[in-house]
Amino acid sequence: MNKLTKVGCSALCGSLAAIASANAGTLSATGGADLTFTSLQGQATGQPIGMGSNINFKGSGELDNGWLVDLTIAEGNSGAFSAANVTVTMGGLGKININHGNSGNGVQAMDDKMPTAWEEAWGAGLSGGIKLVVGSGTSQNIMYSSPKVLGTEVTLTYAAAYGASDVADKATGVSGTGAGRSYDATVNINPSLGTEILSGLNLFGGASTIETYNNSTGAEHDQYQGVTGVTYDIGPISLGAQVSAIFDGETSQLLYYHTYKNTAYGIAFNINDDFSVSYGKHDSYKKGGNNHWSGSANSKNDRLVEVMSWQAAYTMGGASLRIAETEVKNNLWSAGSDLNATTVSLGLAF
Repeated sequence: MNKLTKVGCSALCGSLAAIASANAGTLSATGGADLTFTSLQGQATGQPIGMGSNINFKGSGELDNGWLVDLTIAEGNSGAFSAANVTVTMGGLGKININHGNSGNGVQAMDDKMPTAWEEAWGAGLSGGIKLVVGSGTSQNIMYSSPKVLGTEVTLTYAAAYGASDVADKATGVSGTGAGRSYDATVNINPSLGTEILSGLNLFGGASTIETYNNSTGAEHDQYQGVTGVTYDIGPISLGAQVSAIFDGETSQLLYYHTYKNTAYGIAFNINDDFSVSYGKHDSYKKGGNNHWSGSANSKNDRLVEVMSWQAAYTMGGASLRIAETEVKNNLWSAGSDLNATTVSLGLAF
């Protein structure tokens, strides 16, 4: 995106004065808009035209000891605050990110890493209700990223109050979710071993634990989430496959599902620098309690959501034209509730 403005910002790192003083930095703004038209096949679409607008502010500065500090503030649709985070890059010691819950840290960064021309299979007009791993990513958190050694990077993420709303400075927040602290650990490995053929290979995995301290919410045990997968880029082709699982702690109430398993794969092909196509599939399977063992809900179709999406994207300078053909089977875990949608999008960057 092109920068809109650029002004001096000498107070960016005031809260880090105890570490080192900061030199004058910069603050820039970028923006974009997305226009979409969605058609649902076999049912009334209603209003098919959608629009999204986003503005991102990014500040950067350097401390006297050479460490770098970055600030990012995101404004979502209708000018609403979306997220903010501060990153301190400590040279050979790695990075620390203080995140205001904008769904980018911990295992949530791996909820779907499949290659795609535009969006995830479930993010192009029909979600199907798939339950994804989130870990600490949806809560205000702190993440440490290690330096990359032999193609390997490790992250550790901590949220003090899982599910609590974001808190302003000089304030505290109260969590009413029945959850306590959460911990995430992830690893990304690029084992090229000095060879060209493995340079596009990436192995990834992560796990999260969410403490439960108030059983009145229905969860008796701590929650656990995990994900692992692989992506591989070879020439113009990108391939990927991954699996993830969620245990939500609900075991005493037999009418609840408590375990979810997701599988996903994708393939993308860059026809040239401007045009790409892809196919992706994401399945979400649930089980547990009475619903797993007996009764009408024992049908596999009541416990499996399948989302498939063909996509194409063409870039023309600051504009991108995208189209997705998406199919969902058993939408929202309802057997026989199948949906199809065609989504056309025009993205503009400023």
